[in-house]
Amino acid sequence: MIEIELPFPPSVNHYYRRVGPRTLISREGRRFRERVCAILAGLGIGGLEGALHMEIEVYPPDRQRRDIDNLQKSLLDALQHGGLYADDSQIKKLNIEMRGCVRGGRTLVRLEEVWNA
Repeated sequence: MIEIELPFPPSVNHYYRRVGPRTLISREGRRFRERVCAILAGLGIGGLEGALHMEIEVYPPDRQRRDIDNLQKSLLDALQHGGLYADDSQIKKLNIEMRGCVRGGRTLVRLEEVWNA
């Protein structure tokens, strides 16, 4: 099982920006994605090819009300962009849990290949 500690992800409400007719990843979203890519590169983790089981624990930076489903998109996309896996369609089981606040926020991801796709 792989365990990775990451920054707290931006909500999907802050991940995208509209610029005229185009939808782009926001500055905050790009910064998050770059940090995730750097962490994955530093750990030398990547290239998972089989079906995946992922467990996520998110620790928000404050007591602001958040929808847990709005946090997944930026996290899963950043992990894919960082090369952890080829496509987030490989994730066959996903558990996500909102935990208590920690200063600065953080995310803990546990991931294992469960069978070959």
